[in-house]
Amino acid sequence: MSASHTDTSSGTPPDTVTARLEAVRRSILESCAAGGRDPGAVTLVAVSKTHPAEAVEEALAAGQRVFGENRVQEAKAKFPALRERFPDLELHLIGPLQTNKVKDAVALFDVIQTVDRPRLAEALADEMARSGRRPRCLIEVNTGEEPQKAGIPPAELDAFLAACRGTWNLPVAGLMCIPPVDEEPAMHFALLADMARRAGLPEVSMGMSGDYETAIRFGATHVRVGTAIFGARPYPAAGPAAGPTAGPTAG
Repeated sequence: MSASHTDTSSGTPPDTVTARLEAVRRSILESCAAGGRDPGAVTLVAVSKTHPAEAVEEALAAGQRVFGENRVQEAKAKFPALRERFPDLELHLIGPLQTNKVKDAVALFDVIQTVDRPRLAEALADEMARSGRRPRCLIEVNTGEEPQKAGIPPAELDAFLAACRGTWNLPVAGLMCIPPVDEEPAMHFALLADMARRAGLPEVSMGMSGDYETAIRFGATHVRVGTAIFGARPYPAAGPAAGPTAGPTAG
């Protein structure tokens, strides 16, 4: 069952965060069962970018604890107060990170999924050493080698990972990708899972609202689901956040 499918016998899609979240959870369970996977091995990252704190509160009340945000400043305005009430909340940065936002990102996020270039890796390492806080890191891989998109090309992953581990001593836990929108995602999911396996990395973040069931079949440990839980994003008139990966990060 896809997250975009209807959730009631009348054919009406669920219209609350709680109902949509439950539909996604059921879909994940079904996908895991179909693929012979342990549901406990798949973490749902509820992508709340551009949605208000009230929507996050509804998801928290329904038991969701792992969230993803694209922008450091938006997360900084939204999550500290929520974390005071829900200290077991885990926050993932899933959007592009500018080096001038590294200090705030390290302080705020528990996982940074978009380590995508040497300069950023070095800045993260310096801030982690300074602050003593070490959020888990995922390397973003540009599996489609799209020139307009961030991420390490597959052919350069081994060298970059070695530098992250050796030169910068980053706590790299896995890989993430955003497949090209006009290509079948399965081949990209298979590639990312294989690269993570060869590198001995346990976490694989792939799959969004439209394709997370496929990602689970190919070994995703984290799926980033936004629209299927929170509904259409209330973008301002100027459009979605700028940047090469800001739009499709959640699905």
